[in-house]
Amino acid sequence: MTQHKQAEQHRLAKWIAHSGFCSRRAAERLITAGRVSVNNTLAGHTLQVSQHDLVCIDQQPLAAPPPLHYVLYHKPVGIDCNVKADNPASLYQLIHHLPHRLFAVGRLDKDSSGLLLLTNDGALSQQLMHPDFLHEKAYLVETDKSIDAQFIQQMASGVSWQLGERHYQSRPCNVIALGEKQFHITLTQGLHRQIRYMSKACGYKVTALKRIRLDCIELGNLAVGAMRDLTASELQQLQALRLNVQPDTEQ
Repeated sequence: MTQHKQAEQHRLAKWIAHSGFCSRRAAERLITAGRVSVNNTLAGHTLQVSQHDLVCIDQQPLAAPPPLHYVLYHKPVGIDCNVKADNPASLYQLIHHLPHRLFAVGRLDKDSSGLLLLTNDGALSQQLMHPDFLHEKAYLVETDKSIDAQFIQQMASGVSWQLGERHYQSRPCNVIALGEKQFHITLTQGLHRQIRYMSKACGYKVTALKRIRLDCIELGNLAVGAMRDLTASELQQLQALRLNVQPDTEQ
């Protein structure tokens, strides 16, 4: 078997996204518009490519995907995950100075703290955040008043809420009371401000929220505002996730 065949191959849109040129959806639009060629031939969506192929967008060669990097960050309260250069509270102010172009896997709202995974691995990011994969996200939550067994049962069974004309429903999840006003919750979804809306629907207000785990990655004792590279063990576990079967749209 030649070296060309041995090289790891990826679907074209995924390869373009990994290069950092644009998102996968934007890459799919470029392919549909006939603006992408591979080895000087107009490319289709199902084409598989590797590092040995010449991928061009608007006749300009696409840069090879950069090495993958993974950084664990303990986000403080007050940092906005919306990446906006003109916002002094934006996560942009942090990642802009990193030696590699990274982005956050999922978001934590400005009033929340805890684990953020920063990476340039788009495939892993989609898998960790896609609800079909059921990856767990664990949080410590504090409320404005004492919690009871009924509240724990309601949260665990699934809660519905309405925002404008849109209806939301949480999946059943694991909820454990930790103290008079504190509980631990493990979700397999990532709806917008989900825990806050779930609690509100049950008559409670969240006063503090911290993410402590994202699948196999744990916040541990990492200080607020600090960051570190992932360990070899953590990288090995993430690599195992990346080798899992992708959703149908990625096949």
